[in-house]
Amino acid sequence: MTSEHDRTLSITVTGEDRPGVTSTMLGAVGGTGAEVLDIQQVALHGHLTLALLLSPGDHAEQLRDAAAVVAHRLGLSLSVLEGTGDNARPRHGRAAVVVLGAPLRADAVALVTSRIADHGANIDRIRRLSRYPVTTVEFDISGADVPTLRKELALVAASSGIDISVALGGLARRGRRLVVLDVDSTLIRQEVIEMLAAHCGREEEVAAITARAMAGELDFEQSLRARVATLEGLPASVLAEVRRDIVLTPGARTLVRTLKRLGFTVGLVSGGFIEIVGDLAAELGIDHARANRLEIRDGVLTGRVVGDVLDRAGKAAALREFAALEGLPLSRTVAIGDGANDLDMLHIAGLGVAFNAKPLVREQAHTSVNVPYLDSVLYLLGITREEIEEADRGDGPVTG
Repeated sequence: MTSEHDRTLSITVTGEDRPGVTSTMLGAVGGTGAEVLDIQQVALHGHLTLALLLSPGDHAEQLRDAAAVVAHRLGLSLSVLEGTGDNARPRHGRAAVVVLGAPLRADAVALVTSRIADHGANIDRIRRLSRYPVTTVEFDISGADVPTLRKELALVAASSGIDISVALGGLARRGRRLVVLDVDSTLIRQEVIEMLAAHCGREEEVAAITARAMAGELDFEQSLRARVATLEGLPASVLAEVRRDIVLTPGARTLVRTLKRLGFTVGLVSGGFIEIVGDLAAELGIDHARANRLEIRDGVLTGRVVGDVLDRAGKAAALREFAALEGLPLSRTVAIGDGANDLDMLHIAGLGVAFNAKPLVREQAHTSVNVPYLDSVLYLLGITREEIEEADRGDGPVTG
C-alpha cells in the first residue's frame, strides 16, 4: 500500500511573468510543512511556467486550496496532479545537443526533436544559449548513444542547413579543457603563405596549390614545400608586413578571452609558420604554439623550411603533447580546424569542430560550425551569450 510519505502533489502555474510569483506560491504552500522534491521555472517572452513537486504529508487538500487561492489572486492558470514517489527516473546516456542557426527555423528544430525521439532518447531540459549573432538552443537529453545520435543528427544538419553538436552530458560537460585551434582560415581570415606569395607576384599559383591541399587532393608536405619554394629570395622583413596585415576571424578574441577566463588552456597548431603564429599566440595570451619554421639566411627566405614539416599527423601529435603537458585526457580536448590537414586532430579530440570547413572535413568531424563567428564554439561548450557579456562587463567572478 502507498503511505502518506509516498504521495506527491505536482502544482503547475502559468501566466504573466512578474516579480514575486515564486515567493508568493512557496509562501502559501510552505505553511503546511510540505517538502519540496523538485522545482522548475521558465520565463519566455513575458510568460511564466512554475512547477512544484511536493510531498504533502497529510495536507494535500490544504495545499490544493492554498495554490488555488494564489493562482486566482495572481491571475494564473493552475494544474494540480497527484502521484506517488518523486517521479525521478535514472538518467543514463546523458548528452548535450546544441543546435545553431541563423536563422533557426521551427521546421529544422522539429526535425532535431523528432530524430531524438526516434533514437529513443528523452529531452529533459531545453535552454537558449544565444540569440545573436546566431540563435543557439541546448537540449539536455538522456537515454542517448552519443556516437550513434551524432551520426543521425549530422544528416539532419546537412539537410536542414543548421549546425548540430552532440557531446557527452553530465560531468563530462564541466571542468577544465584544452582547446587547440588551427590558424590559417580558422583563427585568422587569411592564408599566410598566400600573403607572402603576393609579395613576389605568385599569389594565384600558391592559392591554387593551397586549395587542393586543404581539400585533401594533394599531400600536405609536398604541397607546402612547393609553395614555400616560391618564396625564395623574399627579404625576411616581409614577415613583419604580413603580420601587420593579418585580420583575426570575427569572435576570435572573444573565444580566447573567455576560454582563458574559465581557466582553460589554449593552443595553436599550424601548417603555417611560427614566425607569424608565435606573435599571434603572444598577443592573445595563448599557452602553446606549434608551426613550421622558415629557413632564413642573410635576411632572406631560402624557399625551404627548417626540420620536419608539421602536417596532419604532426598536428595530432602536438594536441597529444599539449594535453599531456596540461595533465588532461584527450576526452577533455577540443580541436578546431577547416582543412584536410586538421582531420587527425579533429578525430582524436574529445570534440572535433569543423569551422567553415571544406566538405571533406565537415563530413568527418564530430560537428560543424558554418557561421562566420569563431566564438560560436563557446555555445557548443554550454556557455551562454549572457555569461560571455557579463564577464566582459566585469559583472561577476571568473576562474582564470
